[in-house]
Amino acid sequence: MFGTIKHNRKRAMMIRVYQAKHSNQSVLFLQQPLVQSGASLPLWLRKKVQRQKQKQQLVLVSRNIQTRAALTETDKITEKSTVKVIGIVKVKIAMSGLFSRLTLDQGIDDITDLFGKSLLLELVSSHLHPVTGLEKETLKAYAHKTVQGKESVNYVASFEVPNDFGEIGAVLVENEHHKEMFLETILLDGFPEGAIHFDCASWVHSKFDNPTKRVFFSNKCYLPQETPSGLRILRKEELSNLRGNGVGERKCFERIYDYDIYNDIGDPDRSLELQRPPLGGKERPYPRRCRTGRPHSEADPLSEKRSGPFYVPRDECFSEVKQHTFSTKTLQSVLLILLPSLGRIIKEKELPFSFFHDIDSLFSIGLDLPAEDKNDKRGFLGTIMPRLVKSIAGDRGHVLRFETPETMNRDRFFWFRDEEFARQTVAGLNPYCIKLVTEWPLKSKLDPEIYGPAESAITSEIINKEIGGMMSVEKAIQEKKLFMLDYHDILLPYVNKVRKLEGKTLYGSRTLFFLNPEGTLRPLAIELTRPPTVGKGQWKQVFTPSWHSTSVWLWRIAKAHVLAHDSGYHQLVSHWLRTHCVTEPYVIATNRQLSEMHPINKLLHPHFRYTMEINALAREALINADGTIESAFAPGKYSLEISSAAYALEWRFDKESLPADLIRRGMAVEDPFAPHGLRLAIQDYPFANDGLFLWDAIKLWVTDYVNHYYSEPSLVESDEELQAWWTEIRTCGHADKKDEPWWPLLKTPKDLIGILSTIIWVTSGHHAAVNFGQYAYGGYFPNRPTIARTKIPSEDPTEEEWKKFIAKPERALLKCFPSQLQATRVMAVLDILSTHSPDEEYIGEKMEPSWAEDPVIKAAFERFRERLKKLEALIDQRNENAELKNRNGAGIVPYELLKPFSKPGVTGMGVPCSISI
Repeated sequence: MFGTIKHNRKRAMMIRVYQAKHSNQSVLFLQQPLVQSGASLPLWLRKKVQRQKQKQQLVLVSRNIQTRAALTETDKITEKSTVKVIGIVKVKIAMSGLFSRLTLDQGIDDITDLFGKSLLLELVSSHLHPVTGLEKETLKAYAHKTVQGKESVNYVASFEVPNDFGEIGAVLVENEHHKEMFLETILLDGFPEGAIHFDCASWVHSKFDNPTKRVFFSNKCYLPQETPSGLRILRKEELSNLRGNGVGERKCFERIYDYDIYNDIGDPDRSLELQRPPLGGKERPYPRRCRTGRPHSEADPLSEKRSGPFYVPRDECFSEVKQHTFSTKTLQSVLLILLPSLGRIIKEKELPFSFFHDIDSLFSIGLDLPAEDKNDKRGFLGTIMPRLVKSIAGDRGHVLRFETPETMNRDRFFWFRDEEFARQTVAGLNPYCIKLVTEWPLKSKLDPEIYGPAESAITSEIINKEIGGMMSVEKAIQEKKLFMLDYHDILLPYVNKVRKLEGKTLYGSRTLFFLNPEGTLRPLAIELTRPPTVGKGQWKQVFTPSWHSTSVWLWRIAKAHVLAHDSGYHQLVSHWLRTHCVTEPYVIATNRQLSEMHPINKLLHPHFRYTMEINALAREALINADGTIESAFAPGKYSLEISSAAYALEWRFDKESLPADLIRRGMAVEDPFAPHGLRLAIQDYPFANDGLFLWDAIKLWVTDYVNHYYSEPSLVESDEELQAWWTEIRTCGHADKKDEPWWPLLKTPKDLIGILSTIIWVTSGHHAAVNFGQYAYGGYFPNRPTIARTKIPSEDPTEEEWKKFIAKPERALLKCFPSQLQATRVMAVLDILSTHSPDEEYIGEKMEPSWAEDPVIKAAFERFRERLKKLEALIDQRNENAELKNRNGAGIVPYELLKPFSKPGVTGMGVPCSISI
């Protein structure tokens, strides 16, 4: 109350001074006579002064009566010229308490709370001062700790907001504690027109780490040109802060987004054997990652040191729920604790499985973990990975025992069947590589001087024999009956390099399939090729299904090689490159160029959640030198180089939408009369059928959203933030492809809809289709071996090698499969990567606060959600349709990878908004 009175008095005094300054006669005559002691003046002069004074007083009294009347009215108004507003800040309590750990600083922070100075809040007006034309002075107040619940604590501040302050457009927050705090929301309550909401969901650093105040804008969206005048400078300053200055090593509490090349995959400081060439640049094109600013290696100036944490901007880190369930800690536990334990159990690195029974025992008996010692982590592993690490009564203690994948649970011999091998190309883990054969004979595009004759060994005679006289090769191509997995040209340049590595071999491969009348695929032929090497010419051979035992076993081993190629390409290209890797530049550019107030930022934000964190973890322990990918997948230390080669040769943004991808591979053609505007080459193509419905739902949602904010086509081209965002994605995030002519233009709402739909599809549908079935299809590794370690027996065999194969062909296949250490290592990782977190956000499930506050956007999102519910039911109907033989049949796992929603855990379904694992 006293503050209000003081404030009103101050305003009244300002009014009086203002009126005095603009009056024809100074008010000072009322307070201070012209002559303070007039007794010394002559009588005539004193009388003259008195007469003049009387005249002035008569005038001023008249004016003063009017002024007093006016001031009385002003005082009445002043009494009601402010509004008392309560600011409520909701802070999430960390799982280990309000702060991460108890320290001396914690005690100081408790005292800070006690004195009611926990957070300094400043309210920012959306309007400029009407007289000065400058930003209005902010209204400040300290927030003190009040109500504390199990998951959050409230901090409350009181403000006296003048009626002429204007709408509150932002809140500045200064954290007075020594530790960061996670702000969930800020609510300003008390305004006549209703409360103002700020959805923060962000970490606020301590002022002792960084004195710069955090900015939180209200949930309202504004295009740059529509930004309220009082927020324009703040909007630009906040973007500038997020970009940083490109100098120095990043700190864990910072929120700075910048670009760098992939020069931290190797670890030459630990060993020169772990040196890897940088990815990004003319020689090895690659998307950019987030800059960490770590110093360069002493052993290799081109590489960045791997010392210290892998920085990601603070708000990109996993939530505590995700950290404490499976994600970071579980995956790190697998990589840093469990895998070394496996190395102690399986002492021989290259030891193969002796019998298929040994493979089956991983699911029934398991592996004993090492005996307990002072560094034992089994109790921790058992708590955090109950699916993998189990407590067994008796002497065995804890064991690593895998859950039986659903594929094997339904049909123990599913992996052995040729029809399942073919079916999984359209309804399995990697449905992105099957393509239509359009030219014959097949030819390589590689230089024959280096790689040998370009013509394929798969001839018309071989194919005509396999399709049993039903039609000729030419007719099969004409009628779109011939399909292929082609890993020939992408792998052949690395064959001789990989073969120099211990326990590894490689081929270039082609696999042909024929489309049966009932809509299923039948494998016809596999071609394996080795390029010329020292003292040897090119070697190639074609393998076909056969009724003779020797040919049958060669066919099975050839299939193992092709599956290893498919597994490697799936992990390195279909999965890592085309989702994780290419998306990181989108995340960086969005935070650098699109304000949090920008509607496109609000649209994309859910689709970027946790992506930079999981990518950093991949660089740390999955795709790094001697990591899981290099150790257990076919290309070995050249894995990321092959990923770079695929980026250079194949990746195009304009072909990453699902319709464009299907058309590029010849799997569909445009047809305005067909469902989704496309006619599929294989009508029963589960991934494409479900995916196109999801694609259409995404595009319709994006169309509604974009058209709401860009009602005029010219608004897209005049949006300076949007144009800077798209330019930066092309020229910085994908700098090695910045001059390609195929980049879409961004001039109209239609252009924007296409770009945004592609990005959202890649982060949701595309990623879900290639990720969450990893354990279902790869958990029993003979179905998808990640590596083929031995050459096929018919490649230049010695007499002894051939005799061993003839005597024990099963042993030859088991030796070709991954070793015991490689298999168990990959199985453990795939189990984690296939798991949904309890805090997973599925596409169409959660409405963002800014969408809920806009009736048009809210209605559009609800329509989007209804379409996804319809897709859920449609997928169930399709899986029950016996005529759809690629998703229904004896022992066949239903195709559910694009069902939008899922419960937590390994389910083989669910489409999260983002690439979060």
